[in-house]
Amino acid sequence: MGLELSERKRNIIFVNVLIGCIVSTMLSTALTTILSSVMDSFNIDAAMGQWLTSSYSLVMGIMMPLTAYLINTISTKKLYIVSIGLFIVGLIFCIFATKFEIMLLGRLIQACGAGILTAMTQVIALTIFPAEKRGTAMGWYGLSVGVAPVISPTLAGIISDSVGWRMFFVLVLVIAIISFIVSVFVFENVLETKNQKLDIASFIYSICGFGGITLMVGSISGGNWKSMNFIILSSIGILGMILFLRKQLKLEEPFLEIRLVKNKIFTMSLIGSILLYFIVLGSSVMLPLYVQTIKGYSATISGFVTLPGAIVMAVLSPIAGKIYDKLGIRKLYISSAILLFIGSAGMSRITIETSIWWACILNIFRYAAIGCILTPIMTWGVNNIENSLTSHGTALINTLRTIAGAIGSVVFVGIMTSVASNSTAIDSNLAQLEGMSASFVGMAIASAVFLIIGILGVKDAEFDDEYAQEDESEVVI
Repeated sequence: MGLELSERKRNIIFVNVLIGCIVSTMLSTALTTILSSVMDSFNIDAAMGQWLTSSYSLVMGIMMPLTAYLINTISTKKLYIVSIGLFIVGLIFCIFATKFEIMLLGRLIQACGAGILTAMTQVIALTIFPAEKRGTAMGWYGLSVGVAPVISPTLAGIISDSVGWRMFFVLVLVIAIISFIVSVFVFENVLETKNQKLDIASFIYSICGFGGITLMVGSISGGNWKSMNFIILSSIGILGMILFLRKQLKLEEPFLEIRLVKNKIFTMSLIGSILLYFIVLGSSVMLPLYVQTIKGYSATISGFVTLPGAIVMAVLSPIAGKIYDKLGIRKLYISSAILLFIGSAGMSRITIETSIWWACILNIFRYAAIGCILTPIMTWGVNNIENSLTSHGTALINTLRTIAGAIGSVVFVGIMTSVASNSTAIDSNLAQLEGMSASFVGMAIASAVFLIIGILGVKDAEFDDEYAQEDESEVVI
């Protein structure tokens, strides 16, 4: 059964899912600036309060493998309405929460809806647009998921200081309700579905595997890698992952199609995405630390230092999508790898006397690299698999790169902490600067590897592979 969409209908659907993706992405980072106010409201300490952010990431990580099954078995309109509905319910819980437990429950419900919304937006963009326009569509998607998390903490902080932290959730709620209403009237079932029984064992293994690894990484970042909790979590995560992978290879209709790695292009896309997130998310804490802790400036100044990079990324994301549609992936990949290396290598050379605006310029190089390659690399990989496997491809990339980002944060913060603690510098700021420089050296090395992969393994030509996408004369959904 096929459904052909007019360009107007296609654009309305895409804009609506994009709005849903933006508001859900905003909530992933907004609490970083208002967490202190939330903790005061519920009279809880930081150890308890951090669960409002870490639990959100945990549930998102668990939901990502499940999204492939949900997208393939539930009609598009119904699934979107349910997911945005869950997100709205979670927001209402947070707005009217009188106890921490209610607030936490609201965050968990939000994360369930957000996990589905994020995956659906990618799959819809890669399905309803013809191959020659997918790069542009994914560029706009990259703008939403790349800039919203950067801007939302600042916006949340301003609203919290002005009228209270709950009003930020009210703002997001209003936008989500508008998206919900629009979806009821304009949405079409644009994704094909099939009858597929949920494999309960695979679902349980995925929770243990991906959830256990996510918590394990969080345990390492908290400095508790020698604790019994870490041993238990790592055992559950590794065992769950092994059982999950074995199970998928035996199923005719797997919960998550990991055999996509047989496709050479998709595998290169997957490796590139994992390494990119490992480098980029691993450095997310470094620049604010340099500006605030080492240089002694305020959080507001720190925000202004990172803002130009976010603006550059916002401008480049849709442009990069159009460039991908016209020129392919290779030039974009190599250019972004060079920019990433320049930014990382440059940051490794800054000193205590270096102007924060030079750090700002170097950060622009890094964000420009992200804007150039973040979504094109996924589009390139998914464009070369069958349309019926798009949901599996996006779920696999999203899941593994999210874990890679968490590991990158642990690795690079660990390098910084280790070098700083063993430094012979008398001043603690100088010791921290040594640690940060060493961490950026590590990122520069990882960026060089990213570049080498691009030079040797990333080509614009398509492979004739087992999972290669079939040629289509027209787009049928």
